[in-house]
Amino acid sequence: MTDFSNQTGLGAVDFESAFALEITPQPSDIDQLGHVNNASYVRWVEQVAVGHWEHVAPQILKDNFVFVLLRHEIDYRDQILPGETAIARTWLGWAKGPRFERFVDIRKPGAKRFSSFSRMEWCQLDIATRKPKRIGEDILNAFQVPG
Repeated sequence: MTDFSNQTGLGAVDFESAFALEITPQPSDIDQLGHVNNASYVRWVEQVAVGHWEHVAPQILKDNFVFVLLRHEIDYRDQILPGETAIARTWLGWAKGPRFERFVDIRKPGAKRFSSFSRMEWCQLDIATRKPKRIGEDILNAFQVPG
């Protein structure tokens, strides 16, 4: 088991600085071909992205803003089998208006290639109005990433 308890999640702008979670597939994640089903990868992508937000954002931001997924591209390369674990790493790309680019790499520990790689566009919403809200310095500072 990999210990990520001391990670800050701050400044996550590439694979090396990424926020990470260890994943252990459950029996319900395994499909009829005997490996992790693609739908499980999609769920894990959301889990690590939301986990990163929850980890770094102060409560005032979490009380006022939420991110919703607008676009999701995913490539699959290497299967994960029952009994194997994986590490999901996420980092941020550009911020434009209310949109934030995010990447998620899921791979077995020590693997040279990913099991899945995702590129997404998330949109920040104001919780009270449910309208898009431009990514501001408060959000960039919370993640400690450039704009």
